[in-house]
Amino acid sequence: MNWLLILVPVAVGLEHLAPERHLLIFATACLAILPLAARMGHATEALAERMGEGIGGLLNATFGNAAELIIALAALRAGLYDVVKASIAGSIVGNILLVLGAAMLAGGLRHREQSYNPVGARSQATMLTLAAIALILPAAFQVAAGTTPETLGYLSVSISVVLLLVYACFLGFSLITHSALFAGSHEAEEGKAPASVTRAGLELAIATAAIAWISEIMVGAIEPTAHEFGLSSVFVGVFIVAIVGNAAEHATAISAAMKNRMDLSLSIAIGSSVQVALFVAPFLVLTSLFLGPTPMDLAFPAGLVLTVLLAVLITGQVAGDGRSDWLKGVQLLAVYLVLGLAFFFLPIAPIPH
Repeated sequence: MNWLLILVPVAVGLEHLAPERHLLIFATACLAILPLAARMGHATEALAERMGEGIGGLLNATFGNAAELIIALAALRAGLYDVVKASIAGSIVGNILLVLGAAMLAGGLRHREQSYNPVGARSQATMLTLAAIALILPAAFQVAAGTTPETLGYLSVSISVVLLLVYACFLGFSLITHSALFAGSHEAEEGKAPASVTRAGLELAIATAAIAWISEIMVGAIEPTAHEFGLSSVFVGVFIVAIVGNAAEHATAISAAMKNRMDLSLSIAIGSSVQVALFVAPFLVLTSLFLGPTPMDLAFPAGLVLTVLLAVLITGQVAGDGRSDWLKGVQLLAVYLVLGLAFFFLPIAPIPH
């Protein structure tokens, strides 16, 4: 896939020389992200060899979400809070349904049945349930109590602080006190020297920076392209941006699952959603106090809240028993497809300009 790297400068050139060719820029940027995601996956697997599946998955989730965080900050600065909320929900849903579903399907087609630590998986699923509760309450509070924007803002900031503290506790749990639950049982291949941590870390950082750059170009072309096809901002944010933005997680999680490393695959897919819900979302709320034109709240639209809740429920059911097969992957992908069809046919306001 390395020959696709030539599309990186091509996408940059098109963005400056032919900015009106939105569809061509979008397609080129999407293809340019693929080899960068592959390099990112290679570096993550190398780090996991040296540092364990849990840390490898956390690094991949963190670097994979860097591009989404950069894009969200740009939208935040412009005051496009609906797009920010849609991208947050889309990232959560895309990781636990699309990325994990594709990984289980690909791994299950190569291996009849795969196993992973069920205690670690359930602890991550519980964190997602906590995040879903935190997203439901502000929206329900807004509808039931008819609260003022100022009060809703105070509630959102308070919940954001709690979520950040809980995420810090989860990092301590998964990396320090109970790291064995996320370490995995994969052993390095005999005769194969482990990669250098410095080299793998540098490769991961360079690939992340390039993905962030190309992702901004891609997102800039998505809105006018989607507008021409009559797609809504919510559909674009929840599904189109999430699919392309999660290319790095896709590549690494599927590759790990095909190598029978399901602990790493789950750490990437579910761990990325946990990070978005418990770190990225509250971080954006607190950042909006200083960066945005007005503070952003955590009162997500009812449709997005329901989507996240349903995704969290099915993921907890599928991932809680410590084993996976291709049928479980199909089930997760089916839920993602059903949700996508619902948002595609739902009449929603067009993309803001």
